[in-house]
Amino acid sequence: MKKLALCLITFISLLSGLHAQEIAGDWQAILHNKKDLRLILHIEKADIGSLKATLFSIDQTTDGMPVTQIELKGSDLTFSLEMFHISYKGTLSSDKNAIAGTWAQRETNPLKFERATKSTAWVIDPHKHNVQFVTVEPGVKLEVLDWGGTGRPVVLLTGLGNNAHIFDDFAEKLTGKYHVYGITRRGYGASDTPPVAGDAYSANRLGDDVLTVVDKLGLQKPVLVGHSIAGEELSSIGSRFPERVAGLVYLDAGYPYALYDSTRGDFGIDGIALREKMTELSNAQDPSAIRAVIAQLLKTELPQYERDLVARQKEMEALPDIPNRPVPDKKDRRRISAEAIMAGEQKYTDIKCPVLAIFADPHDMSGPPMDEKQKAAAAAHDAEFTEGQAKAWERMVPTAKVIRIPNANHYVFKSNEPEVLKDLEEWLDGLK
Repeated sequence: MKKLALCLITFISLLSGLHAQEIAGDWQAILHNKKDLRLILHIEKADIGSLKATLFSIDQTTDGMPVTQIELKGSDLTFSLEMFHISYKGTLSSDKNAIAGTWAQRETNPLKFERATKSTAWVIDPHKHNVQFVTVEPGVKLEVLDWGGTGRPVVLLTGLGNNAHIFDDFAEKLTGKYHVYGITRRGYGASDTPPVAGDAYSANRLGDDVLTVVDKLGLQKPVLVGHSIAGEELSSIGSRFPERVAGLVYLDAGYPYALYDSTRGDFGIDGIALREKMTELSNAQDPSAIRAVIAQLLKTELPQYERDLVARQKEMEALPDIPNRPVPDKKDRRRISAEAIMAGEQKYTDIKCPVLAIFADPHDMSGPPMDEKQKAAAAAHDAEFTEGQAKAWERMVPTAKVIRIPNANHYVFKSNEPEVLKDLEEWLDGLK
């Protein structure tokens, strides 16, 4: 009986291995939504009878997204990416060259994958650029792209979760007048991911990374252009070392992590300040030090955080619930890096160099399904928050030129590329 059971297990494992072999390889599909996106699903065998996969959305980034779960039962293939709320169910064709099914992410769309061949395979990164790696501290190298060009050096910095390849199309349109570079932040893409410890991902540490790359490339007073969270790196440099750059450009990046307005506060940054003050209180030994910390808490941090909580509660009332939201993968590299970066935000209030701040104001509000009441509340919050930040730049930073592009996407350099290029070039040409 034991021999029979062993043979049966071996036979089942062999069948599973054959199924894995049938599906292994690269599969390609075009997702027809608001914008057509090319997808590559790379499948390979893992343990006996199991599969693992990586999904690439090559028109958005060269980063692969690890597939959380993938399974082939007979001819039925299912996979999911929990972090992005994506699921797929499809059927493998009899000739093993196509998978027809349904893609679900906020809404459902038919999606057919076809097996890639040497003649049909898409290139994940077809753009023209040189790639090098620059050491910014012992054991930490960053990916640096050089798209070429002549003239003033321009360095592009990415939003949270992206690598420098997100700028491929945008950068190539700047090379006629400028020499364009891009940096992939630590924790992402091909750059190294140091452990989360101390200030390894603080805003000033990330700003120092940028300056180290600038120095090692021998760039003289470059213009730094940052999207989204890169605003904190811009402001870190612009407040500490303004003489090192010719100017800073914020692409929908001028939010509280880049310019903190004490009259408005910020739930995330004020929470960081409150935690730091509470740690200081718990570590204090001398009664005079304890009294001083408590006085500061009662005067500043606690009243401000109470106001933040009230505003946060109002904001959350406008958002729909997300039932059965998946538990975050605590081993996901990008999530770990993102959490560390957000925990390292700082209060910047004094930017001392020329600034161009472009806001999507108000934002394109397409996104998760909401009823009309929720849509109206979300739009009102966005308009108040975004316009409030735009006005803060006009009030607090005399050197800032603020431009509003209504109904643009957060990736404003993609959704409104012609306008952004025009505004950027006009501003750059006016710099000394």
